[in-house]
Amino acid sequence: MPRRQSLSPSSLWRRMRRELAVSDRLSLASLVLLTLLLTAAGLVWPTWVPFTTLLVPMFLGSLLLGPRTLPWFVVLVTGCTCLVLFLETEISNRSIVRLATTFAIALLIMAASFRRSRLGVSGPRGESMFVDLRDRIARQGTLPQLPERWLVETITRSEGGTSFAGDFVVAQRTQDQHLELVVVDVSGKGVEVGARSLFLSGAFNGIVSALPGGQFLPAANAYLLRQDWDEGFATAIHLHLDLATGDFELRKAGHPPAVWVHAGSGRWSVVSSDGPALGLLPDTDFECVSGRLAVGDGLMMYTDGLVESSTRDMSLGIDKLAGLGTRLLAEGFEDGAEYVMKGMQATDDDRALVLVHRRW
Repeated sequence: MPRRQSLSPSSLWRRMRRELAVSDRLSLASLVLLTLLLTAAGLVWPTWVPFTTLLVPMFLGSLLLGPRTLPWFVVLVTGCTCLVLFLETEISNRSIVRLATTFAIALLIMAASFRRSRLGVSGPRGESMFVDLRDRIARQGTLPQLPERWLVETITRSEGGTSFAGDFVVAQRTQDQHLELVVVDVSGKGVEVGARSLFLSGAFNGIVSALPGGQFLPAANAYLLRQDWDEGFATAIHLHLDLATGDFELRKAGHPPAVWVHAGSGRWSVVSSDGPALGLLPDTDFECVSGRLAVGDGLMMYTDGLVESSTRDMSLGIDKLAGLGTRLLAEGFEDGAEYVMKGMQATDDDRALVLVHRRW
């Protein structure tokens, strides 16, 4: 007969930590104990501890317990509630109304639990997962360390100030001293577009790392077509920038054009190219526009939510955006993305802006 291996105190402690991290047994035991104590107190001191106090552990259970455990705990709490009520010396109409309210709250909690059962985790764990995903999409747009002669700023604003948006930025610096910047606007609104953005941000980050330059948009388009989403298209603009010379290649897919602010003349121009939105047409080409950012120049890439609204045409919005960009020539480009974002009219759509400046 094999000999059972004994666990050291450190191994036992690590196992307990893992168990508590993935299980709600400790929370369940604590809540059951609290429920029993409140039930006993309600039986002994019904005037001071009414049966409605049992709503407290029920509410805590909705926050701490998983979808498999929560329904059974709710049944336990409602059973204890009925026990305390029926053992009262006098049952009034007010008590019946309170009982009906308790049962209604219990049904709402169980309905929410059944909806969460698709995710398989409790409320706080589910929220922490979404927070982690939100942080991951933010890290995709974190700018790599750049030479001192370059300033790049990114800023995004979601509709209604939520944490998830359909606009995101991907930034990568390759070993051959090139910077890849991609601004993406995913179609749709609400929770679905947030989920698609989380999904695509990771995918596009991997694609642009493996296939920089002119290969990115065709690969991203093919990837999006394979998803076969009902509303699965996205617009994008891709900048391939040589950090040594300032030479750049700009390609876009159904996206608003970039705005180029020229330090030498103090004027601005639109950098546009042809290309359909991603996820619509297979085997499509994306026109490349080349140029060189001179010392002092700035380049702005953005999503349509920044320049277009129900009361303003996109061309007028681009004019205003370019006007704010030319002011940066005199006032400086430091914190310029925030300055431009605040200067534009707020819209009912997600907004994103990337500002690239070659310092003097």
